[in-house]
Amino acid sequence: MTLPRWPLWVVLPLALVTLTPLAVVGASWAQRAPEVWQHLRDYVLAGVLLNTLVLTVCVGLGVAVLGVALAWITVMCEFPGRRWLGGALVLPLALPAYVLAFVHVGLMDYSGPVQTLWRAATGWSGGLPSVRSTGGAVLVFCLALYPYVYLLARQAFQTQGAQCMQAAQALGLSWNQAFWRVAIPMARPWWAAGIGLALMEVLADFGTVAIFNIDTFTTVIYKTWLGMFNLAVASQLASLLALGVLALVWLEQSARARRQFAPSAKGQSRTRIALTGVAAWSATGACGLVFTAAFVAPVLQLMYWVVQVAANDLDARYWQFVLHSLMLSGLTALVVLAAALALAYAARASEGQRGQRAVAALVRVANLGYALPGMVLSVGLFAPVAWVDSRLLAWTQGLGLAPLPVLKGALAVMVTALAVRFMAVGFNPIQAAMQRITPNQERAARSLGLGAWQSLQRLHVPLLRPGLLSAALLVFVEVMKEMPITLMTRPFGWDTLAVRIYEMTSEGMWERAALPSVCVVLAGLLPVFLLVRKSEQE
Repeated sequence: MTLPRWPLWVVLPLALVTLTPLAVVGASWAQRAPEVWQHLRDYVLAGVLLNTLVLTVCVGLGVAVLGVALAWITVMCEFPGRRWLGGALVLPLALPAYVLAFVHVGLMDYSGPVQTLWRAATGWSGGLPSVRSTGGAVLVFCLALYPYVYLLARQAFQTQGAQCMQAAQALGLSWNQAFWRVAIPMARPWWAAGIGLALMEVLADFGTVAIFNIDTFTTVIYKTWLGMFNLAVASQLASLLALGVLALVWLEQSARARRQFAPSAKGQSRTRIALTGVAAWSATGACGLVFTAAFVAPVLQLMYWVVQVAANDLDARYWQFVLHSLMLSGLTALVVLAAALALAYAARASEGQRGQRAVAALVRVANLGYALPGMVLSVGLFAPVAWVDSRLLAWTQGLGLAPLPVLKGALAVMVTALAVRFMAVGFNPIQAAMQRITPNQERAARSLGLGAWQSLQRLHVPLLRPGLLSAALLVFVEVMKEMPITLMTRPFGWDTLAVRIYEMTSEGMWERAALPSVCVVLAGLLPVFLLVRKSEQE
């Protein structure tokens, strides 16, 4: 069958919007800035590359060890508290890494409660090693990002069932040998994907490294753009960052494509290792320690700070931060919902037809934004907007009108960048729900004389309602937590909760950053509870 034109016309503009920032940052190399690059080469780039390499390697190893080990223990072992710890270890996903960063700095700094108690107990005035270091940043990243690996590895171990481990034991392998030679290789696509997601978050992070005062590509892009006022060099740096992230995505996908894995059927009986005595309580203690460090202690510290500052900070201006965050998140969620529904419906309409591959390729391009750091999208979308704005200003001046910026700092630019960034977050739940609509149902709709638009309204949207709600919720929460795009593209004076957190932490006011952080964390708990509930049902 020949593909109708409308699916291509739907997905092509959305794919072009995603490709625009990549094209802009790539084309920026046509502009030369030798003096700036000489300064960067002499004083900046070597440290940036070293910091980036250390963070990616150490965090990759850290989240792999934490995520896989915790997933294996909670799935394959029986110990006190296993059931509730299995779900509780997902909760750190609700805390953005930059929130966890300033809380740990406030707790572990020389004047913080941990070191104060340590000096009082030991009488030693030297204190503990400084948390404001690369090691401190690695620790925070590992605690914030291990749930990516934990969730996927846990799913892998749950789907393996008992038969694989029993077969390994029948071949003479112990539980330990079966873990390394059977369970880990079989779960490789899952935990490798989790590590890839964690590393993309590290490369895209701005708030955490800014709190620890560690220069990475994101901080250098920010300083080059807003400190040195050189958008061209900032775009060139953004293109290097985008190239690194895309290479990471390609390596992760190609590594999985070289091998095929078939998970066992769900619902199999699972024989757990019954831990007793010291081993059982050690497992409980290890899981509890990670959960406490990654979630319980930071949340309690945030609440303590909120009680101290709420009376002074909870004013009309604070409610404006909340209103801006809700408005931005709601608008972006609506835009993503409409665009993701269009992408999923166009992909479904093209199935089995001649142009299916072209539509599928454009859909993948449109969802590429989640792999792009917010800094890349900010620079890549701001540059063409600034160019158009300059032409409009010249035109208005020619007419004798007052020169005012038209597009720069507009809310629409910020929503567009955020929509590109989180398109995949909204698309995946809708696409999964779309698979539940059978071809017979669609053929029945066509037999009743319904066209594509009528079928979407009367058949697909009602059946897709759970997927649409999940997509809207996930996008809403992601935008609430997002910092770089909001910080760099917001209209003047249009601050959100995330921007408020950045402003307070950049001045070392940890207590005043707690109030907006609690709001962000409460919003982040909603999808996490959904994930926990879903994982318990599987």
